[in-house]
Amino acid sequence: MANEIARYRRSLGVRSQVSIGTVHRAGIGNRLLAALPPADLALLTPHFQKVSFEPDAVLVRSGDELDPVYFPHSGAIAFMLDMPDGQTVATTLMGREGALASFSVLGPSPSSVTAIARIAGTASVISAAKFRAAHAQSAAIRNVVQVHARAVLLQLQHVAACNALHRVDGRMARWLLQLHDRVPDDRLPVTQEALAQLLGVRRTTVTLTMSKLREVGAVPADRRGFLEIDRARLEKVACDCYALMQRTIDRMYCEELATASPAPGERKIAVCRGKADIAFSS
Repeated sequence: MANEIARYRRSLGVRSQVSIGTVHRAGIGNRLLAALPPADLALLTPHFQKVSFEPDAVLVRSGDELDPVYFPHSGAIAFMLDMPDGQTVATTLMGREGALASFSVLGPSPSSVTAIARIAGTASVISAAKFRAAHAQSAAIRNVVQVHARAVLLQLQHVAACNALHRVDGRMARWLLQLHDRVPDDRLPVTQEALAQLLGVRRTTVTLTMSKLREVGAVPADRRGFLEIDRARLEKVACDCYALMQRTIDRMYCEELATASPAPGERKIAVCRGKADIAFSS
């Protein structure tokens, strides 16, 4: 299977190496794809391969061409900005609500960030050229790309403001809640090293901050690469950015895209109870 993956990636002209597992026939688990009418989705599905990715898999490296395009069905992918001094910091987190490298519709261009899988998952993959061709033919595809682009921009703006204004414990709680939105239970498969990279801080800072979260019961357990969280208490620690950002993005998706039902075992990221009433639900 590894050889099959490698042949597929070479056929797309992708330069970065990704530690992904098996290739399957594509289904619908991605929220953008689920919002497409059948005729528009049919422009994409013949060209999809479904791939699995493991934690720490590098899906796109900074400087690589944005090709192929990934539509995640599960898992979480962090966009990491590499700084000249060797440090990295996360700018965006994406799951089944998004599409990695969707901006390739603007034409061939190098990625400005490194995309790393933080939570294992699956995705439907299509070459950038095939995706651009479908994008040119379909107003519905253009609409979902536009909504997604606005959501990414909004998240970038919130994260930039949050990094500048808020304390590390509030920012860490925000990242943990964003990861929790994309897993089916209260045990997050994330290491302190990964959190240090998300936050752009030293490991010692993460250790000290984790102690504070344990003291208030927001993270009852931290062992062997798993964090057990108490979501209600974690929400009290998180800065206001989390609720504001997610509420705004969820409203945007619910008002402008058809609501996709979650796959079995997945958390439901957003529920449309009315045109302006968005909430999280398990």
